[in-house]
Amino acid sequence: MWREVYGRGIATVDIEPIGDTPFHADVTFSQLYGVSIASGSRSPAHYRASRELATRAKDLIVVSVLRSGRASATQFGRELISGVGSASVIAPLDPSTSTMLTEGSFVTLLLPLPTIARRAPHYTQAFGRPIPSSNAALRLLTRYVDIVAADGSATDPAIARSVSEHTLDLAALALGAHGDHAEFARSRGGTAARLTAIKSDILKALGDSGLSTEAIAIRHGISPRYVRKLFEQDGSSFSAFVLAERLAKAHRMLVDQSFGHLNIAQIAHESGFGDVSYFNRAFRRHFGSRPSDFREAAKCVWREQRE
Repeated sequence: MWREVYGRGIATVDIEPIGDTPFHADVTFSQLYGVSIASGSRSPAHYRASRELATRAKDLIVVSVLRSGRASATQFGRELISGVGSASVIAPLDPSTSTMLTEGSFVTLLLPLPTIARRAPHYTQAFGRPIPSSNAALRLLTRYVDIVAADGSATDPAIARSVSEHTLDLAALALGAHGDHAEFARSRGGTAARLTAIKSDILKALGDSGLSTEAIAIRHGISPRYVRKLFEQDGSSFSAFVLAERLAKAHRMLVDQSFGHLNIAQIAHESGFGDVSYFNRAFRRHFGSRPSDFREAAKCVWREQRE
């Protein structure tokens, strides 16, 4: 069944397992506006797209990034993968073979050919060779797709359309868009994806009192000034975003019974505030009540739930 349903029906390939281990795949599919994303892991196997199967995807370009394991991909007699983090670009219509040599993970994007042709007119230059892991646009694209998949907000139609546009812009850059096309893609998709990645990192580090534009800039290989500019273009500021998210985290902890053993000072510290007095003032300005008021109200709810 998996050969017909998953192989020929969904992935449009013929699957041939390698070795005696039963075939298995754990794959999540996401559908945006004009962009399909598949991510997950698979057991060792050959995935062959015959000319007949390739014609089913005649209007699509496939970009697949190897996340872990060892793999090979060939088309036009050329190797398309150069290790973990690199991407293979599968041209439409022509046969290809992709092989997971070991258990491994991947993320694959199905991109509409007409849209890519408009954004990267020289896209065919990417055929027959890998996109290296050092490609900055590819790294940002992979990270952006990871964040979108983990966040789940792309189910909202407006957000899904925006995410699709940004994904296509980054893909165009990875495929070699240059000149005015590259500038447009960078100014729209590249900028949005960069800010999304920065915000994701900030959310993971809210409890770090040393969180700063300098620390974030180093992690992303850009200048602190550019970090501040990205937030300004978004109508905010780095400090305002960090403060709002730290306060939101503290609020969640105050009303969550699993953090009931922590006092307000401890919650302030866990949320990245080094000064409890400042935390109390900022919290009251933001929410209109003291942290202690929220905690007492939450305790009443907890008691009612126990009873």
